[in-house]
Amino acid sequence: MTSTQQAIREFTRATRDIAGNLPPLPGIFPDGMAPVVFNGVSGDRELTTMRWGMPCPPQFGSTAVTNIRNTASPHWRRWLGPASRCLVPATSFCEWEDTKPRKTPTWFALAEERPLFCFAGIWTSWAGTRGPKANLVAGEHRLFGFLTTEPNAEVRAVHPKAMPVILTSQVEMDAWLTAPWVEAVQLQKPIPDGGLMVVARNNRIDSQFVVSLKDQNLHL
Repeated sequence: MTSTQQAIREFTRATRDIAGNLPPLPGIFPDGMAPVVFNGVSGDRELTTMRWGMPCPPQFGSTAVTNIRNTASPHWRRWLGPASRCLVPATSFCEWEDTKPRKTPTWFALAEERPLFCFAGIWTSWAGTRGPKANLVAGEHRLFGFLTTEPNAEVRAVHPKAMPVILTSQVEMDAWLTAPWVEAVQLQKPIPDGGLMVVARNNRIDSQFVVSLKDQNLHL
């Protein structure tokens, strides 16, 4: 997520910003923090940060769930109403191509310029210990995950199992945040073929961000 905080607010039409100062995030990993837009209790659309990884069904242990496919599962139904839905803004995303001897991280975006889009997400409050192994945090957390679906043509060539649910228009984002589930679930589908392109390979972070830093004489 390498766009600006103002651009995120404008794109998602968030009217309240409680995220603090958001740095560019060329790589967001499970259990890390990321910007999220959700419906606040006052009715305002709020921009904040949450931790990536929803609570796992108890029978599968304590591993966080980053991506949700089976929305018919009783475990996920409690979070499918508008109050628990969110937008996860991004500029590119990574899938791992099953190459040998090692898998290849492959980055997708809407275009070379990395315009903003959003994943269709859900979120919840949760108490416990979470975070990267080197920086575990105990207490209350806001956790998020996002929906997946079957891949479109571009993603299928790299990762045939699934892809994130991507929202690109105001109509889609409004529907995801406000519509009854019977309508919102219709958004759980792949972006049309031709809607994505491969923009980077072989990097655990989006290499366009590295190029941008070099152009500015900055360093990671």
